[in-house]
Amino acid sequence: MRYSNEHKAETRQRVLKEAAREIRAKGPDGVGVAGVMARAGLTHGGFYAHFESKDALVAEAIGTMFDSARRRAIQLDGDDPHVALRAYVDFYLSPAHRDSREHGCPIPALSGDFARAELPVRERFGAGVAGLTGRLAAVLGRIGHPDPESEATALMAQLVGAVALARGVGEGAQSDAILTRTHDAIVARYGLEARA
Repeated sequence: MRYSNEHKAETRQRVLKEAAREIRAKGPDGVGVAGVMARAGLTHGGFYAHFESKDALVAEAIGTMFDSARRRAIQLDGDDPHVALRAYVDFYLSPAHRDSREHGCPIPALSGDFARAELPVRERFGAGVAGLTGRLAAVLGRIGHPDPESEATALMAQLVGAVALARGVGEGAQSDAILTRTHDAIVARYGLEARA
């Protein structure tokens, strides 16, 4: 049976969405093609109609992960840049984001894994990181920071590092303290207290 191009594109997106979720949850090495296909409602045999290899699936799923992260970062485009940045920091450094590895930002979930990946995968991941960092630079520029690009890189590293550390130590008081202290330091640094 031949499927329309639209049906094939929808099926491919379903597979990419499931792969993105599983990669964030288990890392790229923990992804099983058969499991991804089953969760997408397909058979393992249909995989090669959409992707030439598991590596190709992982590389394309990175784009799907960052599409989701970009939708969350759209709030950085709000009218008041202080309110927009505060809302993003509130979300990013929340226990809900920490506890939602399979649906959260791919950067803290996968930075270590992709450091060892093949160059095309690292380049795709790097493009996603650059896109989100660029969003932060834009809002920092609107706030009036004199060097928004450099500051955005530092802010992204602080956000990602805090979530990665909070996940690494497990849920509990130590994990919560990492999120809270980082949140409070960022809020104070950018004068976000009075505008929240």
